[in-house]
Amino acid sequence: MTTRFMEIAVGLFVVIGGAALFVLAMSVSNFGSISSKEGYYLTAYFENIGGLKVRSAITVSGVRVGQISDIVFDPERLQAKVTLRVDLRHNYFSSDTAASIYTAGLLGEQYIALEPGAEDDTLSNGDEIEFTQSAVVLEEIISKFISNASSG
Repeated sequence: MTTRFMEIAVGLFVVIGGAALFVLAMSVSNFGSISSKEGYYLTAYFENIGGLKVRSAITVSGVRVGQISDIVFDPERLQAKVTLRVDLRHNYFSSDTAASIYTAGLLGEQYIALEPGAEDDTLSNGDEIEFTQSAVVLEEIISKFISNASSG
């Protein structure tokens, strides 16, 4: 009787552990945040996007307002073209809003932070964010530091 109880308890423990690992994997990979909410699309061009990925977060003051829907290389501008899907309820960003790529967390997940401007005109579907700041690449900083240290 106790052997049967022990087998059931171990089985339950394994199932709960597997479910916990699944939830953790979904939260880390952003698959859990896929939504069918409607939104409007903006584009932004960056010299370097680092490790930015489709479905990465778009935030304002730390609050998630959308997600990255597409990343392609534009051969005419020779830059990365990032398409942002912003939730419809956040339709108040001014035309001089800036977009910067930041890194969050221990795993180095990158996201885009929007910094609203002060213009009266607002961004609408298909508009381009003109003011962008590319991702900071740690290797470039270390390389510059080493070259400055060796020359001085």
